[in-house]
Amino acid sequence: MTARATAHDALQGCMIVVAADRRSADLATALERRGAVVQCAPALSILPAVDDEQLMARTRELIAEPPDVVVVTTGVGLRGWMDAVHQNDLHGGLVSALARTRFIARGPKAHGAIQQAGFTADWVARSETSAEVAEHLLADAAAGRRIAVQHHGAGADELDERLTRAGAQVVPLTVYRWGPSPDPQIVRRSVQQTAAGAVDAVLFTSAPGAREWLRIAEAEGVVDRIRVRADGGRLLLAAVGPVTAAPLDRARLPVTIAARGRLGSLVRCVVEHFSGDAPQAATAGGDLQVRSGGALLDGRFLSLSPTSAGILGALFDAGGRVLSREELGHALPRGGERAHAVEMAIARLRDRLGDRLGGAAVVQTVTKRGYRLTTEDLE
Repeated sequence: MTARATAHDALQGCMIVVAADRRSADLATALERRGAVVQCAPALSILPAVDDEQLMARTRELIAEPPDVVVVTTGVGLRGWMDAVHQNDLHGGLVSALARTRFIARGPKAHGAIQQAGFTADWVARSETSAEVAEHLLADAAAGRRIAVQHHGAGADELDERLTRAGAQVVPLTVYRWGPSPDPQIVRRSVQQTAAGAVDAVLFTSAPGAREWLRIAEAEGVVDRIRVRADGGRLLLAAVGPVTAAPLDRARLPVTIAARGRLGSLVRCVVEHFSGDAPQAATAGGDLQVRSGGALLDGRFLSLSPTSAGILGALFDAGGRVLSREELGHALPRGGERAHAVEMAIARLRDRLGDRLGGAAVVQTVTKRGYRLTTEDLE
């Protein structure tokens, strides 16, 4: 029997950090329904644009001189723009001005927002990148055309510059801006816990948020430790799309990208990882998968204390290699614990795993050397 959980409890024992502000509550609820413990640690916050004088001034410019093309880079950005337009009594004038305008969408979420706003998308970028949008517009003779570009908080991805160099008249619309984290201490703690093995997955929904979370990890000096955990497969870094994943790629961190660029797809990729793709070991007590809050052993989830989970995680990561009491001491919460503390921790771990489930068989004592898992065949 393999170390798998059913769909409704697939994330039991998993601590998941959601490094996002927008819709973090929805994402957390979906993960918690599947058994996860979720920590929301948004590295940035989204500042609304309702009172943005520059955005409203440019909206009035578009009403007075309608654009040939509107480029929508994010669904949330277009919806935010429409909300701000409504609240400033400009909606009727803008809709009339855009009646003959072509709409270009940078991906399915932008496409959906265009439809929701009552417009029609004339073209949708398959890759969901600003580079593909630029290539499409440049191939369609951008010179002399008036192009409004709705940006996300991170800026233009050089879209404005490329279109301007090609002779287009660009009207940039920054609909929402990024502000500081609502709680920087929570973000720092999430970074430290991720490096220490107390987190099983970190989820990202925006490139600026991913970039800021990584900046904090660099400031804390833990990026290399995070990379080791992610390379080993026991830490999942997941992004809602390729644009969001780009900062992680540049940092040489392995990242899983949601198939459809939506939060539901992001949740599914997390469930799939922990339901079958996460590393597991075949032990004498059954197939074993270790999580920060416990273990799946022979198909059954067992909750573990941080001490027991740390010891079992260290043995799991060793892949069957013998770890000395001194090495295992560093896996305990206070680090560098003495041999007696390690022996007590091993005894408690075996007791929790239980004789009927092969507790003694899972963790083997190697006389005068230390302890090991009873396997050398990690998947």
